[in-house]
Amino acid sequence: MTKTAVGFIGLGLMGQGMAANILAKGHPLVGMAHRNRTPLEALVAKGASEATSPREMAERCDVIVLCVTGSPEVLAVVEGEGGIASAGRPLTIVDCSTSDPSVTTALAARLAQKQITLIDAPLGRTPADAAAGTLDVMVGGAEADVAKVRPILDCFAGRVIHTGPTGTGHTMKLLNNFLSMGYAALYAEALMLGRKAGLTPETFDSVIRGGRMDCGFYQTFFRWVLERDPNAHKFAMRNGFKDMSYLSAFANAAGAANPMGAAVRNAFALAVGAGRGEDYVPMLSDFVAEANGLK
Repeated sequence: MTKTAVGFIGLGLMGQGMAANILAKGHPLVGMAHRNRTPLEALVAKGASEATSPREMAERCDVIVLCVTGSPEVLAVVEGEGGIASAGRPLTIVDCSTSDPSVTTALAARLAQKQITLIDAPLGRTPADAAAGTLDVMVGGAEADVAKVRPILDCFAGRVIHTGPTGTGHTMKLLNNFLSMGYAALYAEALMLGRKAGLTPETFDSVIRGGRMDCGFYQTFFRWVLERDPNAHKFAMRNGFKDMSYLSAFANAAGAANPMGAAVRNAFALAVGAGRGEDYVPMLSDFVAEANGLK
């Protein structure tokens, strides 16, 4: 049985592992390079082929997976010059980016008029999970549309959760990242206050680890704090700030007060404004310490 040809745009930290798993599971894969050709060339060496534009990819594939930074990048590759929509043929787009839900739903409505189905399928977990094929995927879309792409999602997912209609996946992802970025801001501030009182990170960890406040996110965060492992959680603070800005826009559109969200966003805004946006999220602990006169 011939498997669906899959296009993949966004071979970054998450995307390269996802694409490798799609290819390994037997799907013909068409990739596209952006700034760094190395991930694409690695896939081509394993049997993938290359497209030079989103439009060319759309002409060759019935399903295209996007794993780009956010809504502006999605709009560019879908509706921009030489974009997916310009191919003028029916297909399905699976958007694994973390995007603004209002942009997603509006885009889905425009694409439906061109017989293009947009499914939002943002991701939970880390690049290591992407490589292992054990990501969490939150999927928004009609049941029949989700069922159609489920075999592709299963290539890189350990869990697939259908959240409801298009847009709900991106909403759930923002809530998920609100929790994780909130944890990061709390850990960073708590560590700083502990240091002010003479408590070392090791002492802090000896109390939290194994207790009720322990969790997977805590453990990866503290692999940086204690072991200085730069690969512990490869998610840039500028992306955390971007996601919390999307959450703020969502709350404003809903007429909801979200003071906790504002506080978390400000923690990342300060770090990004100080030029630390490319640092990974656990490094927020260093920034908060330094801002309070600690090494």
